[in-house]
Amino acid sequence: MSRIRLYIDHPLLAGQAVPLDGAQAHYLSGVMRLRPGDALSVFNGRDGEWAAVLTDAGKRGGSVLPDRQSAPQQDPPDLWLIFAPIKKARTDFIVEKAAEMGAARIQPVTTAHTNSERIRQDRLQAHAVEAAEQCGGTFVPPVADLVSLAQLLGGWDANRRILWADEARAGPAETLSGLPQGPWAILIGPEGGFSATERANLSRLPFVTPVSLGPRILRADTAAVAALALWQSALGDWR
Repeated sequence: MSRIRLYIDHPLLAGQAVPLDGAQAHYLSGVMRLRPGDALSVFNGRDGEWAAVLTDAGKRGGSVLPDRQSAPQQDPPDLWLIFAPIKKARTDFIVEKAAEMGAARIQPVTTAHTNSERIRQDRLQAHAVEAAEQCGGTFVPPVADLVSLAQLLGGWDANRRILWADEARAGPAETLSGLPQGPWAILIGPEGGFSATERANLSRLPFVTPVSLGPRILRADTAAVAALALWQSALGDWR
């Protein structure tokens, strides 16, 4: 199987050529040095992974020819990651690790103490794609547009529980073994923590479960990875 994997947002069928845009064609021919007839793997987030060959690559685009499905589609558990954007490189890190660790949706939010009031949704989505290409996944989590935490919670479906990584509960790490199965979201706060008003609002919501991530207060990017690992090992597809 080829070690080169490429995400293509196009239906994949045996013997049906798939177009490449200029950036994809340049990556395969200019960066990875593939030539027509060379093998690669492609996926679209819906149809599994396919063995394919490069048929054409030029400055303006190219094409690949899928041959056969080499791995079935594997979707992650119904788990969202909600986080407040931080510095650019660390926000990129959160998105990349969420994609690698099996988040089904990535939702940036603004809070009272959010350091960054803007994101480039298209750039973060590209990071999610790159992470899926590198980790061998066949699913790319969508990165949603930035919304306020209050707006998000105001329209929240109570059937989706929220695991709140509450820095005020720093202490022994808690087990999630008694929590119910079903759709979940993980909520990670900003670098300055949640405001008193936000904490009070979260504490009143019946679908929110606060949890400790251990005896030390973690940076936001570290907390995201720790919470994802904790949930996946107890309720997700790591078991």
